[in-house]
Amino acid sequence: MVDVVLGLQWGDEGKGKIADFLTSRYDVVARFQGGPNAGHSLEINGMKHVLNTLPSGVFHKGCINLIGNGVVIDPILLRAEIEKTIAAGADIHEGLYISRKAHLILPTHRMWDAASESFKGEKKIGSTLRGISPTYQDKYGRYGLRVGDMQSNNFKERYEMVKQKHLSVIKYYEYDCDLESLEKEFFEAVEYLKQFKQVDSEYFINDLIKQGKKILAEGAQGSMLDVDFGTYPYVTSSNTISGGACVGLGIAPKHINKVYGIFKAYCTRVGSGPFPSELDDDLGQALRDKGNEYGATTGRPRRTGWLDLVALNYAIMLSGVDELIMMKADVLSGLPEVNVATEYTIGGEKTSQLPHTYNNGEITPSYTGYAGWQEDLTQITDYDKLPKTFCDYIDAVEGIIGTRIGIISVGPERSQTILR
Repeated sequence: MVDVVLGLQWGDEGKGKIADFLTSRYDVVARFQGGPNAGHSLEINGMKHVLNTLPSGVFHKGCINLIGNGVVIDPILLRAEIEKTIAAGADIHEGLYISRKAHLILPTHRMWDAASESFKGEKKIGSTLRGISPTYQDKYGRYGLRVGDMQSNNFKERYEMVKQKHLSVIKYYEYDCDLESLEKEFFEAVEYLKQFKQVDSEYFINDLIKQGKKILAEGAQGSMLDVDFGTYPYVTSSNTISGGACVGLGIAPKHINKVYGIFKAYCTRVGSGPFPSELDDDLGQALRDKGNEYGATTGRPRRTGWLDLVALNYAIMLSGVDELIMMKADVLSGLPEVNVATEYTIGGEKTSQLPHTYNNGEITPSYTGYAGWQEDLTQITDYDKLPKTFCDYIDAVEGIIGTRIGIISVGPERSQTILR
């Protein structure tokens, strides 16, 4: 059976730490969507590691790590990530498998992404400029090149055809870039990646299921960035909810067992888009600094705000979440009161549902306040030793959302994780 771990907000919930923490229970960790726009941070023995494309089980000896067909891969960035991870002590050659059906991010995809975002002016989506959206556009437009194509004799010829298509689009935006140097690095990276195991991942993972292997499917970004169900158009280009694991790995829905949903004790968002509970003030900045809310991949400052239970309930519903994992509760220590958004007012009407589309200012959240906790949580390892006000807060959140919070993270290290 396959368990799924995914984020329930706008990304950056701490999926990397939790996937790494849970990996000891599993034989396989498989990434099922997204690309190098995702940054999963792991802190092991005081050292921070940021994984963009590699699954979060790479630092566990004997674990199989699969990059699934739903992932988009930039050979240049993946090569750099592999080399950095090997230098940090991971045995990548032994445990890494890459789907032949995963699509490749080409240099012109990155150019297209940057040109398109620049053209939008003040209406920018907030792209990481990693070429993710253009690659998925080519995938669904049936122009894409895939990992398995790297082995074909006419790979460069096919690359040239796609490149010319891209350049005709980029020309429209009047965007210029040093493509020659990018291409040189790209083809060197393609040759480098050929040394790693490429598999027909749908057969590979289903064989592992038949063998009784325990598999953890790892999502990227967050549920509120899902291309269908997120705050469109300020979303990513893939399905980030649990259903994405089926198409991103090639497994039947009947094989999905448990769904872990990760959320922060407050909310963050990177880039543009609606954020009803945003704290655009000194408190928001204090949360940003204390929580080190700066993108693991881009370094961009994250917007911060109170926990939004309307959005959280929505994400839980979409993915059928069985167990919740609360991250960064320690960041809220010291506040006299902690608020959570429990309802929206839209056009004078109160609702507990997300609208089809909205912009900032169109929604007024209704908040419920709870007594804060002053104690430092970072050294606590037993739930029974947590402050009563914090436990009351946990109970109140559980009562509203109706889903159990089974794991609480109080710091970046593996050891700073409390099981209930």
